[in-house]
Amino acid sequence: MSKPNSVVAIFETHAQAEEAVKGLQRAGLDMKKLSIVGRDYHTDESVVGYYNAGDRMRYWGKQGAFWGGIWGMLFGAAFFAIPGIGPVVVAGPLVSWMVGALESAAIVGGLSVLGAGLFSIGIPKDSVLRYEVALKADKFLLVAHGTAAEVARARDIIAASHPLQLELHAPQAAEHAEAVSR
Repeated sequence: MSKPNSVVAIFETHAQAEEAVKGLQRAGLDMKKLSIVGRDYHTDESVVGYYNAGDRMRYWGKQGAFWGGIWGMLFGAAFFAIPGIGPVVVAGPLVSWMVGALESAAIVGGLSVLGAGLFSIGIPKDSVLRYEVALKADKFLLVAHGTAAEVARARDIIAASHPLQLELHAPQAAEHAEAVSR
């Protein structure tokens, strides 16, 4: 099976990332193909956690309203404590990619479980390392994946929300270019 095309955006704040997700939703993009990840903020004075309440995830913490809203739009939710990055909250199919990397012990040298999840869908290691650094700096990642046309459309919509960085990853094109150069 070929790996999907992806576009990854880095946002300064959760509000900017949420606005991009809402823009993609308004445009009718498949919410099952979007993931968002950000570091959790906690203090010793406050309870932080999440739980399942029927068909909805609930989150306690500084950004509870943000994560509760995102989990209502996207499919899949998790909280991970990742060495070197810290506590991370994830929504969307990236959750299953990370769990798949954990279960198969497919952690790629130098990458966290988050990085291994991204790498497993064809995002190059050098890009993954930049995304991990962005998370450590308290930025938010938005990942859209799908066909080349879906990802190109998502990229255009996300660009309108002015992310700090926006990068397109097209594994099929890279595989084709490698085959041609041999």
